[in-house]
Amino acid sequence: MLANLQVKDAQFQLDGTPFQILSGAIHYFRVVPEYWEDRLLKLKACGFNTVETYLPWNLHEPQENSFCFEGLADVEGFIKLAGELGLHVIVRPSPYICAEWEFGGLPAWLLQYPDIRLRCMDEVYLSKVDRYYDELIPRLTPLLSTNGGPIIAVQVENEYGSYGNDTTYLTYLRDGLIKRGVDVLLFTSDGPEDGMLQGGTIPGTLATVNFGSKPEESFEKFREYRSDEPLVCMEYWNGWFDHWLKPHHTRDAADVADVFDRMIRAGASVNFYMFHGGTNFGFYNGANYQDKYEATITSYDYDSPLSECGDETEKFRAVRSVIANYRGIDEKDMPQWPAPISKKSYGRIVMTESADLLKQLPAISTPLKRTCPEPMEKLGQNYGFIVYSTQVSGPRTGEMLNIQEVHDRAQVFLDGVYQGTVERWDPRPLPLDIPAGGAKLDIVVENMGRVNYGPKLKDFKGITEGVRMNNQFLFDWTIYPLPLDATTSLPFEPISKTSERTDRPAFYKGEFTVQEKGDTFIRLDGWSKGVVWINGFNLGRYWEKGPQRTLYVPAPLLRQGQNEIIILELHHAENPVIELTDTPDLG
Repeated sequence: MLANLQVKDAQFQLDGTPFQILSGAIHYFRVVPEYWEDRLLKLKACGFNTVETYLPWNLHEPQENSFCFEGLADVEGFIKLAGELGLHVIVRPSPYICAEWEFGGLPAWLLQYPDIRLRCMDEVYLSKVDRYYDELIPRLTPLLSTNGGPIIAVQVENEYGSYGNDTTYLTYLRDGLIKRGVDVLLFTSDGPEDGMLQGGTIPGTLATVNFGSKPEESFEKFREYRSDEPLVCMEYWNGWFDHWLKPHHTRDAADVADVFDRMIRAGASVNFYMFHGGTNFGFYNGANYQDKYEATITSYDYDSPLSECGDETEKFRAVRSVIANYRGIDEKDMPQWPAPISKKSYGRIVMTESADLLKQLPAISTPLKRTCPEPMEKLGQNYGFIVYSTQVSGPRTGEMLNIQEVHDRAQVFLDGVYQGTVERWDPRPLPLDIPAGGAKLDIVVENMGRVNYGPKLKDFKGITEGVRMNNQFLFDWTIYPLPLDATTSLPFEPISKTSERTDRPAFYKGEFTVQEKGDTFIRLDGWSKGVVWINGFNLGRYWEKGPQRTLYVPAPLLRQGQNEIIILELHHAENPVIELTDTPDLG
């Protein structure tokens, strides 16, 4: 059945009937595909009629001109499934999405073009966007409501007024969507402030606003600019995301329900950001930079109505109650909750093998010779780690090692011995004494996620300026890229019971048996900082400094029988044992 969402008399009409969008955000790329149906059914069970999702360019074009639309990236499958379940869909395919996602969804390979200007009428940038859209948009047009699909609206860019005021660029993107056959309702979304609404909206295209509280004030500001359009909160921030080194965010369920109730009784359409947050698997977490660099944690629970592992929360119940009361129906008559997903505790797992990262560099990386320490992007690397090695002459006593503009966290070794860590948010120099015969200097740098919002969006990774002893720059480097997109080539050896603590990065491997699969959570008490893979799937990062204390392992990632776990520990593990528990701990 063809459907058409239109604006008439400052309200929405769907096929000529008044329609109020009650939507929740679920990002297909933050949920394993086997659980898409579960999460969408729970959205329906809460009373919503629409699902909203971003589309991250970096997931769909991971290498330039090489596209991916499978697995976590199967956006067409997600949209079709939502339609089959009776939900409308709003898609936000902007080149930039923010979303606390790595580089705001922009692919890291854009930074190989040194003079590129992002998110504006830059010829190089737009040529890449156009090629991506030529691949992406034809996949979406059959799913538009005007062609019998579930997509009722499509966003142009994303909160652009928070970044720039190049409305010619916005118009170019909008016209590019239309030219490629997008004939459903197009819209922009911005914060409810003068500058944002002036810079981020374009005439003839629906405008929406994003906020978490004070809806009356926000809509009043919106009305100053658009008096004849429906009221839409395209992002109702009912929770918030977490950074490493900061406390876990929560928001009172009653407060969330009250603000929501006020909006829908004012006739506004609302999209919950997020309804279900999911997980920043792999190296895809983003970061923020206000006063300093702050990386987003692996969990994207967001304190949303549906938890990271898909559990109902107090917030879910409060929101469902508001929708039921508004519609004048009994909650018992709301759509049914799907069958529960079991959680399992598989106990303690002992790591039995290890591989020292610095010793194994020749086996896991192809070295490159450069005069200066170059950032990842200049070497064609997107994510992961990178190691810089050079020989330093001696003797030198009481000199200071300065790593200029490290992005983001560097561990320093002299002849294999750990000297200290230099962090982007605390870039103090390290004292080094070099013996008369000189010494080998190794610097292991972690890319902790590119900035996803604001003026520091162009975020090169690795050592981005140089390395000095006092004021003398060091030249002649051997560089080892470590994207770690696979762990199959690691040369493991049995762990020695007598091995001493070295504070050197090392991979650990262990196995465990699963008889009955269920969701589980990895506790890494006694471990320091690193990355975990289950059966080759990168779950994401852990860090003892929190707030997050467990990593979520969805049951579909497990195998009946033998399972493999690999951990890259950057510092040391007090005891190379982890626990698989049935309880999450987000701090």
